[in-house]
Amino acid sequence: MTHYFIIPGYQGSGADHWQTWIESTQPNFHRIQQRDWDNPDIEEWADNIDKAIAGYDPESVVLVAHSLGCLTVAEWVKRYNRRVKAALLVAPPDVDVIREKVDDRLVRETPTQRIPFRTTLVASTNDPWMKIERAEYYARNWGSEFINIGEAGHINSLSGYGEWQQGLEILKKLG
Repeated sequence: MTHYFIIPGYQGSGADHWQTWIESTQPNFHRIQQRDWDNPDIEEWADNIDKAIAGYDPESVVLVAHSLGCLTVAEWVKRYNRRVKAALLVAPPDVDVIREKVDDRLVRETPTQRIPFRTTLVASTNDPWMKIERAEYYARNWGSEFINIGEAGHINSLSGYGEWQQGLEILKKLG
């Protein structure tokens, strides 16, 4: 059985977010909780991924990340150099935008190391947190399949992505 681990971004994913909807579709979805969603510590968040998936067969684990959760996955890979079956990376933010809008200490460098397992990166042409060219750059560096879904904002509840069937279909292909 595949185990899906939901990794929200800054401020978590609320009740109307696609991650919450996807999580409710199957019993084998697990949300990785963070101590403080409003004051992210990317190293601590990466450690929490490692703790959450400990004890699971790595080949049964699929990570489902949104926004800062995507950078957390990249940080986890850098810190632990471990593999899982796959990861869905949706709307990763540009590190420079995070520094400007959230906290200049949050992410010290752009995580560009290759991710050593199958990943799909989904991005939007009008995401206020990431230009599409930067998303393509991340996808190339991470070795991710790249999917541009057009004008979809930050692909979150504010952009109208609650029940996101396309995302569920993409996720099924990874699992």
